[in-house]
Amino acid sequence: MSRARELWKRVPAPVIDLALVAVAAVDVWLNMWDTTRAGVALAAVGCAALAFRRRFPLGVFLLTVPIALMQEVPVAVLVALFTLAERSRNRRLLAVCAALTAVAGSVPWPLAEVDRTMTLVFFVYGLATAAAPVLFGQLLQTHRDLAGRLVEIEEAREHERALHAQAVLARERAQLAREMHDVVSHQVSLIAVRAGALQVAAKDADAKEAARTIRSLSVTTLDELRTMVTLLRASGGHATELTPQPTLADLRKLVESSGTHVELTGELPPAVGTPAQRALYRTVQEALTNVRKHAPGATACVELWQDGDDVGVTVTNTPPTRPSLPLPGSQQGLVGLRERAEILHGTLETGPTTEGGYRVRLRVPLSTD
Repeated sequence: MSRARELWKRVPAPVIDLALVAVAAVDVWLNMWDTTRAGVALAAVGCAALAFRRRFPLGVFLLTVPIALMQEVPVAVLVALFTLAERSRNRRLLAVCAALTAVAGSVPWPLAEVDRTMTLVFFVYGLATAAAPVLFGQLLQTHRDLAGRLVEIEEAREHERALHAQAVLARERAQLAREMHDVVSHQVSLIAVRAGALQVAAKDADAKEAARTIRSLSVTTLDELRTMVTLLRASGGHATELTPQPTLADLRKLVESSGTHVELTGELPPAVGTPAQRALYRTVQEALTNVRKHAPGATACVELWQDGDDVGVTVTNTPPTRPSLPLPGSQQGLVGLRERAEILHGTLETGPTTEGGYRVRLRVPLSTD
């Protein structure tokens, strides 16, 4: 069926129109009973007009109507009526044209005494005959409209799928940027700090040179990470759901391995949600990383606390006791913490203390989904 339809679509439209003209002419020649010059001329004009049925469907129909006076069920009139029904959306016009066809087919020609009963019978028969091409034309028009609508729906779905894929990619990039900063930068920064301390304290020239090399490579790696995080954030937009990360159970280990003298105080209830635990952990991690980078020799205090339906952590460090090493910063750490807090409907407060240190304070709801 589909193959036949494809073959039909390949036939040029002018060839189809000329074939219909020929069929209509043969139909008129075989069935027309008015062979006067006027009748033949009207029939010839009506048949020839079918060649222009696609451009002027209403005009062609009006030119073929006289043929209905001179024969029963003329092919030319039905073809013209079908073309008009296929291309017109004016149903009142189609109803009038069908009625006109039925009237032309029921009126005796040449005009003679009218038998009302037979005329009514012929009118009903002609009306039913004329309704067939009208309904078929409207059916094809509806089918064409539905096919176009399906194409539009499929294009809209493809567009939605593309947007969804872009959104997923953006979330993944933003998430990757955050995790790169929180995990990789944290470790590389710790290596740089330890290498810098070793470089200062080492007595052996080879050890000092090795420490300097390690610190230099760490600094270069941090610069590259900063560029990658910036690019990922620029193309990733706002991050959403995070992958599973360390929770409060790993907080003590983080404090002990921070390379800074840190006092951990306070406790939180077991009901703290997993997203909130990750946010608290990352806040402590980022704050301690900044202490090592920007406040060498300082001590820090990590305080876990609960205030009604909210929980939080406050990380406070003392002023540095020696100049900090010139380590690069991505400038994205506190931005990422603030984004985490906003996602969980919490707040992040940061700023210097009156003693010259720095404080980071995170507040989030006790239970977050």
